[in-house]
Amino acid sequence: MLCPYADICGGCLNRQLSQEQYRENKISAVKKLLSQIKAERISFGEPIFVSDGTRRRASMAFARRKGKVILGFNEAASKNIVDCETCALLTPKLNEALPFVRKLLEEVCAIPFSSKKKGKKVVQTFLEGGDIWLCEADNGIDIVLEFENKPELGHRMAIFEQAQTADNVIRISHRQRADAEAEPIVEKSAPYIKIADTFVYIPAGTFLQPSREGEQALVSLVLKYLGETTGKIADLFCGVGTFSYPLARNTKNKIIAVDSSERLLDGFRRSVNKNMISNIEIITKNLFKYPLDVKELQGFSAVVFDPPRAGAAAQVAELAALPFNERPEKVIAVSCNPGTFVNDANKLIEGGYKLVEITIVDQFTYSNHSELVALFTK
Repeated sequence: MLCPYADICGGCLNRQLSQEQYRENKISAVKKLLSQIKAERISFGEPIFVSDGTRRRASMAFARRKGKVILGFNEAASKNIVDCETCALLTPKLNEALPFVRKLLEEVCAIPFSSKKKGKKVVQTFLEGGDIWLCEADNGIDIVLEFENKPELGHRMAIFEQAQTADNVIRISHRQRADAEAEPIVEKSAPYIKIADTFVYIPAGTFLQPSREGEQALVSLVLKYLGETTGKIADLFCGVGTFSYPLARNTKNKIIAVDSSERLLDGFRRSVNKNMISNIEIITKNLFKYPLDVKELQGFSAVVFDPPRAGAAAQVAELAALPFNERPEKVIAVSCNPGTFVNDANKLIEGGYKLVEITIVDQFTYSNHSELVALFTK
């Protein structure tokens, strides 16, 4: 798809290539990285490519310059913001919401914060910039404003008034930094997404797969690799339950879902209870510091893990240490970083697991990032 910002925006580094050349380059680059895996032969499934116009989640930067708001993505290799009216990556509904977002920011940036004395002078300060996180839930647009200042009454009133003008915007929240909890300022209804026919309510600013299409591709591959295997299944680094819900549809399975975010898992538990799903057990645990150990891993027929970009080194080491007769029949790895996946794969192979197949999933269109799903057996 053509994009007027392709030559300067840092979001789509490879958009100048033809689709055929881009896909060839991406597959080649990923396979080159994966060639470092210490396996005699690596089998690849048919790669999956997610198309333009499917990103349901995006982070944009904004700045106030001479009374005007600039909204967009950073210029390639720069902190300069490219002012974007649209983005070819985003879903149609997110693109339709951008004029509202711009108007919202203009209103908030025009309202001064409480005056402060600077020497003998009283100085008014205004919001100069920050980030905004957009997410298209199934029932509307969820917005998180991110800037250091706490919104004051005037800002909150402006946000409330603007929200009433946009039927498709269902929640607007604020947080002071990316790792802080977001405070809802306006919530018309709780945003939700549907996973495996289950309504999953999502906290403000939570992590989701970037696209529905990419999420479905990953879920389909996990279920394909699981095959007829049933029983006790671990979903490690489970997030909102992207894999737990579809795995739990088979009543022969007992899902143990583990992640570190108590706030995220609290919402997960509420969704599980509300939907009366009896075969998902949720555990709060930092798997980087305290992975499931050899004793805790006993009795699993399969383990699914989907770590952040840093990989799952500590957890993989525990899996590799399991005695042969106590290993899960299958280990399914989902990775957003082929580089750290190589380390995890090598540790599993050194521990005696067999790498059966890897499938590349490209849902970061025209970028250098790739995801994959891999099957290991004992």
